[in-house]
Amino acid sequence: MDTRVRHRQMVVGDVEIFYREAGSPHAPVVLLPHGYPCSSYEFRNLMPRLADRWRLLAPDYPGAGYSSTPDEFDYSFDGYAAFLDAFVRQLGIARFALYLHDFGSPIGARLAIQAPERIAALIIQNGDIPYEDALGPKYQDIEKGWSMPRDAMRAKLAETISEETFKEEFQNALRPELADRISPDLWKLHWSLMTPKRREIAIDLIAGLKENRAWFPQHRRYLREHQPPALIVWGPQDHYMPEESARAYLRDLPRAELHLLDGGHWLLETHLDETTALIRDFLDRVHAP
Repeated sequence: MDTRVRHRQMVVGDVEIFYREAGSPHAPVVLLPHGYPCSSYEFRNLMPRLADRWRLLAPDYPGAGYSSTPDEFDYSFDGYAAFLDAFVRQLGIARFALYLHDFGSPIGARLAIQAPERIAALIIQNGDIPYEDALGPKYQDIEKGWSMPRDAMRAKLAETISEETFKEEFQNALRPELADRISPDLWKLHWSLMTPKRREIAIDLIAGLKENRAWFPQHRRYLREHQPPALIVWGPQDHYMPEESARAYLRDLPRAELHLLDGGHWLLETHLDETTALIRDFLDRVHAP
């Protein structure tokens, strides 16, 4: 079995998309929407470790990674969910396990809500949670800007988009001996791909977290009513989403499997072996070939 990652391009709608793929085209699918400020690059190490039994698909969103940045695209959580829907439909994928991490969580949640029958399982790893009372202190910093006039809020958010803040995002609250495991390639690569247009997209997405709160009840209702098999694998050293954030999911998914690792937001960088083992065991039981 060839488990190497393949690097592909396709046109979805009018958008030229880059995506990574690994595994047999006949194997059960795992869809990997990426977070911010990242791209499909975040899954480069996980994919070959699962590709002997599953088909892994990790697209770069429009305006991210190596995908194009067209002017006429809805750069919002709704727009990205519509893009993912078009992506899986174009590839003829009717059912898949869904990895929810960072901004990929509200985007993936919309995809799941739209067609619950497609979701074989959820792997939730430090994803943006739909529980207002369990968010970490970094979210409080974001919320402070919501009372500002829109132009002032956008100017404040623009200050947070720099190579230094990208580094802070990736090293997010980790102890020094764990932060050493986070490669500078992550912030160097993704900062090098930043353009003025992409900077505006990032500002809009972060500002859109305020409107995204309106989705929280719908997200929770989906979890509660459909009870998808769920693996919650979490790094508590996360200023955005600490341990309390992980445990909040159990309110609506009481049968979910919860594993807390001694890491932070980017477990695939610091705890790849442990995370992979948990995912393999989970998928073998709920989404096996």
